[in-house]
Amino acid sequence: MAGYRKLGRTSNQRKAMIRSQVTALLYHGKIRTTETRAKEIRKVAEGLIAMAVKEKDNYETVKVTAKVARKDKDGKRVKEVVDGKKVTVYDEVEKEIKKDKPSRLHARRQMLKVLYDVTEVPTQQAGRKKNTKSVDLVGKLFDEIAPKYQSRNGGYTRIIKIGQRKGDAAMEVLLELV
Repeated sequence: MAGYRKLGRTSNQRKAMIRSQVTALLYHGKIRTTETRAKEIRKVAEGLIAMAVKEKDNYETVKVTAKVARKDKDGKRVKEVVDGKKVTVYDEVEKEIKKDKPSRLHARRQMLKVLYDVTEVPTQQAGRKKNTKSVDLVGKLFDEIAPKYQSRNGGYTRIIKIGQRKGDAAMEVLLELV
């Protein structure tokens, strides 16, 4: 017997579906799907959360100086004329950044292999490309989800049966983070 369900799909379709649903689960906190899919998604999602819980505090804080473009009140770059050319003015700023230790970096890369990129579009001005922003789902796993489950030994998701779907009578469930 196989160690996984085939879900009536070829391997690349199945992996893509599982990746997209795991990404949706971690981004929204809950998804609605069939029971067999939920059981497969649960395996992957709980593995990612367990990895995040294990590597949550495995980083060091480093001070770095960076050049940042000076901006005016409208948010546009300030330019000044030097030798007849317009040149952007830069300021040096000290920042504190989190530098991952090797095991956390490896965990981050393993998570990025599974999770898709998420782009958030604001509801007010939907359809405008410049107002969209990319969501750091791996950062969310480490900073928001992992601290919540630090004292828990597994069982990070819950499956609640909703009932049968109207079209094909498949058992629908709500898969959510506990």
